Amino acid sequence: MASPDKVAAVEEIKENFQNSNAAVVTAYTGLSVAQLKDLRRSLGENAQYRVAKNTLTKIAANEAGVTELDEFFVGSTAVAFVTGDPVEAAKSLRDFAKDNPQLVIKGGVLEGKALNAEEINRLADLESREVLLAKLAGGMKASMAKAAATFQAPLSKFVRTADALRAKQEEQGGAGTPAPAEAE
Repeated sequence: MASPDKVAAVEEIKENFQNSNAAVVTAYTGLSVAQLKDLRRSLGENAQYRVAKNTLTKIAANEAGVTELDEFFVGSTAVAFVTGDPVEAAKSLRDFAKDNPQLVIKGGVLEGKALNAEEINRLADLESREVLLAKLAGGMKASMAKAAATFQAPLSKFVRTADALRAKQEEQGGAGTPAPAEAE
């Protein structure tokens, strides 16, 4: 019979898996409490880093429908549950692992798709969501400006042609324009 504490822990971890759009499994052997605190701080508001027992985490993940991570629940394991931008969390983990080689990224899951450590590092190489959206907006603005210029070109060409004809007539001294008829 499972103790109430373990049942509650499994339920909490299960909710974390269900409420996050990504989860990254890491090994943290050799990190001090202060280093773990720094890691949690570097992840910010959009990720929660949780150290948990492998058996309980495996049960919770399976109950949440995340079976792709079973192979990673060996040794000292902690999971970063990402509720915000997965790219930012992956960058934070990668950068922290560069400074602290004791942190090892084992793998993870992103919106139901299993990721190995290499794929998480590639995810970290992407630009953030805000930067990508800004680039998209800039590209769309440039396309619209180009379209506006294209639509305006025939009118602009007509105005320049009419202006050139008027200037040519003035240069010729009004020749070719009919004289006003005098009233009798």
